[in-house]
Amino acid sequence: MSKTILHMITPLKHMSPFDVNMAADAGYDVIATYQSVTPDEVRGLVQDAIFSRSPSDAVKTGFFIAGKNAIVSLDMMKTTVESFVPPFEINVFADPAGSFTTAAGMVASAEKLLADRFGTDLKGKRVVIYGGTGVVAFSAAVIAALEGASVVITGYDGIKRVAGIAADMKERFGVDVEAADGSSSEKNLEAAAGAEIIFSAGPAGVQILDEQQIRQVKSLLVAADVNAVPPAGIAGIDVMANGEPIPGTDKALALGALAIGNVKYQAQHLLFKRMIATETPVALDFRHAFEEARRFIRGA
Repeated sequence: MSKTILHMITPLKHMSPFDVNMAADAGYDVIATYQSVTPDEVRGLVQDAIFSRSPSDAVKTGFFIAGKNAIVSLDMMKTTVESFVPPFEINVFADPAGSFTTAAGMVASAEKLLADRFGTDLKGKRVVIYGGTGVVAFSAAVIAALEGASVVITGYDGIKRVAGIAADMKERFGVDVEAADGSSSEKNLEAAAGAEIIFSAGPAGVQILDEQQIRQVKSLLVAADVNAVPPAGIAGIDVMANGEPIPGTDKALALGALAIGNVKYQAQHLLFKRMIATETPVALDFRHAFEEARRFIRGA
């Protein structure tokens, strides 16, 4: 029987040991890693992989795209698919810095709390995302917008860069995302006005909204924070929080980094398993991670 083979590529100096472990535990027979890969090298690597196996075995071959930049990873994924020569087609999965699956876990967990505790969903909700220049925020914004939410992403360095990122989301995925200035504590609070859901995806160890500020967001239903390094990105959210009330708020519920991380882990594992089990080639990104995160949460 032909072996399942996973080629893992990254533009960074090192491939993440986390991702290698995840692929191994999912059941791949052979794993090869490639570091410092430039975009123009992707086509050659892919075609080396597809032409070395018969078309019937091609689906047992996978490419995993790592890195730390959502747009670069999505472009590498696009190049991978465009490099296929039917019937020589393989599987591809992008999850730079685990951010696609983290975002999926965060949004799916918030969605479940909305359904279970408030009898509602993401459609029409104002979702404010801090850390808007990062990969988790990018993915979470697109997922939430595709689910019908009114999404705002904030930029710690002002509005210009996040406005460009919002424009890229529109071009790639057809979603309208608002950009906001998050360059000061006051502007962060201003962006939170009217928010029903807040996602904090800023840098580790940086508090974005303090205790007094979060209490002023009277409309808030759910706040999630992917930061596991003290202090919390949003004051009052414990890393283990999974639906506990946020102190001092009217009704807001908390989602902490470790609760989100459990769903992220399951989503990534399930996507690797999907690639191994599929009989037809698949191309997987944060939208598919959201599907798996949802499926896991609903079955948990």
